Amino acid sequence: MPNEHETVGAYALGILDDAEATAFESHLAGCEWCAQQLDELAGMEPMLAALADLPGTGTPSLGESLSAKPTPRVVEKLVDEVAERRAKKRRRNFYMVAAAGALIVSGPFVAVAANGGGESGSGGGGTNRTLSADPAKDVFEQIPDKLTATDPDTKVSMTVAFQEKDWGTGLAAQITNVKGSKKCALIVIGKNGERETATSWTVPEWGYGLPDATTDKAKQPLHVQGGASFDPDQIDGFEIVTFDGEKLVEIDA
Repeated sequence: MPNEHETVGAYALGILDDAEATAFESHLAGCEWCAQQLDELAGMEPMLAALADLPGTGTPSLGESLSAKPTPRVVEKLVDEVAERRAKKRRRNFYMVAAAGALIVSGPFVAVAANGGGESGSGGGGTNRTLSADPAKDVFEQIPDKLTATDPDTKVSMTVAFQEKDWGTGLAAQITNVKGSKKCALIVIGKNGERETATSWTVPEWGYGLPDATTDKAKQPLHVQGGASFDPDQIDGFEIVTFDGEKLVEIDA
């Protein structure tokens, strides 16, 4: 499945299946960036759908004729996305959709139990395996470019991994030593002074990444994933702030 931020165009066109749309709507409820992109794409469905059915990827001049006037690379990116998704939907069958939907709806942590052999009463030859997945952690580990900082006052630590995307910068962060309960946001600061919310979340009362915690759940770091419209070389830094305005940690790019 693509990053949720790359799904906003397909969602605006209404070409996601029920499971994909449900998963994206769950993500959209807490993502200011996607909500803003979706608002900008409102009313573009007929034009993009028509372009997706034409040979090639369309031309920037068609996009420039719209009243909203998205940039040419945004139009081309969305048209490519629409065409690709329509082709995939024609190829996959109902069971593949159902299986993918089950994985998406289950959330960022998925557990799958598989029995490795035999029926019951076969002498115990079966093997049970549990597979877990944290998409934000996977993305964080796969991106090579990372920056790290620890605030001397709050003691909160953050490592940000970021990479260039067609639409800006995709990023994932690992956060430790943050106590709950509080609501937080990861802010991306541009060199032009603009600030964008990459993602937001709630820290439960037990916190994340606390080395002296009494439970394994509280000892585990938090991984979050988001994006910004800035190109990587336009970013001046990152920071985590609470919804009350308290800065927990900042990183200079």
